[in-house]
Amino acid sequence: MSATTDGSARRLPAGRKADLAAYVAEHGQVTVANLAERFDVSPDTIRRDLDALDADGVLIRTHGGAISPQAVPRPDTGLDVRLRIQTSAKDQIGARAAGLVRDGAAVMINAGTTTLALARHLSEHRDLTVATNSLRMPTEINPLAFRDIYVFGGAVRLSAQGTIGAVAFPTENGPDRDIRCDLALIGVGAVSVDAGYSTSNLGEAAMMSSMMDRSAKVAILADSTKFGRRLFAQIAELGRADYLVTDSAPPPDLAAALDVAGVEVLLPPGS
Repeated sequence: MSATTDGSARRLPAGRKADLAAYVAEHGQVTVANLAERFDVSPDTIRRDLDALDADGVLIRTHGGAISPQAVPRPDTGLDVRLRIQTSAKDQIGARAAGLVRDGAAVMINAGTTTLALARHLSEHRDLTVATNSLRMPTEINPLAFRDIYVFGGAVRLSAQGTIGAVAFPTENGPDRDIRCDLALIGVGAVSVDAGYSTSNLGEAAMMSSMMDRSAKVAILADSTKFGRRLFAQIAELGRADYLVTDSAPPPDLAAALDVAGVEVLLPPGS
């Protein structure tokens, strides 16, 4: 019987799958090559194991590897993969944030997985005007919920399935048409005491900041895995938002900083 790289005997397939699942959960994100070496089997065998574990909902299959559903994804992780991470938390946040939106309001919503969860909870709203940089948003919101929906132009960021450009709309024979909204609902990649709200892409950060500037109120949407992190580009300081909608209470230092900044933390019922 052959041995794995750590000297233990190779497990039977069922045992290997259990060990593989535990290994992915421990490391968060892994590659097929790494797993093939770790478990002393062929890459094709690992691919079949990963496909089976993905079908069972144990992990999320990615191009060239897998990711744990509990892992914080890398900034370039595709939208379809990120949609399957922290799904319960995002759904709770989306439902809570939808309660901030009144019928007839004009809202800005940025591209992201948490804001797509929000979109699904706007199905009972009516007469909304929606401005977004998300290419998926128009198909996620119930058509009965909005009066008009506009998508900002610009370069397409494929990993986010959104555009990056000016928060304005061109006119045929004149300057861009500036806009103002009642509420901006902004999903962010990180929230920290020192850096405020941040994301991985510089152009995306500038666009999100501009959305906030053009809205009377701002709600930040972020699940608790985003707390205490800082990503490459700062969007805004904590006090730029009126609300932080999340799935569980922030740690004490962040909670204190949000309180000082005048940000109201909104949690799902029963949290």
